[in-house]
Amino acid sequence: MPESLTPACAATRAWVERFVVAHNVCPFARRELVNDTVRFVEVSAKEWEPALEALIDECRRLDETPAIETTLMVLRPGLEDFDDYLDFLAVAEALLVEQGYEGVFQLASFHPDYCFEGAATDDPGNFTNRSPWPMLHLLREAGLERALSHYPDPEAIPERNVEAMRQLGTEQLVDELAILRASVDKR
Repeated sequence: MPESLTPACAATRAWVERFVVAHNVCPFARRELVNDTVRFVEVSAKEWEPALEALIDECRRLDETPAIETTLMVLRPGLEDFDDYLDFLAVAEALLVEQGYEGVFQLASFHPDYCFEGAATDDPGNFTNRSPWPMLHLLREAGLERALSHYPDPEAIPERNVEAMRQLGTEQLVDELAILRASVDKR
């Protein structure tokens, strides 16, 4: 699926390669990158309605294009505030249900300031869901179930990831994301 990527999407692809895959945050990401089945799209989230329409358009695209396994929607500009992002995420999840996509697609959430409920903001474990920009990861449920069925102890993935991030430490993780963002901010 060769497409020209916006600078933010190119940096997001680099984040998947150099962070998600390199630190094995998602044990299935490498395969999808190698198979070129990940779609990267940048959507303005300054106004929610068009951004939500773009999400449903991506669901339709996945319905019509089995060769695309997953879509990463980079939401910029907009949603820089983490609480605003969480509000948007709740609306997006409800919209998927309303549009009949419950059980078909799942949203994974990523944000530069991601913080798990009850965690300190500087806990390195938050970096399992931190990304250069706010984004939604639209996953096919069937593909996810297939991948998980061949993976030993999938329930341990989140805990393993948090421990790996804590071993790397906040300073290194902040630096890694900053380098990826800077590659776009300089343009």
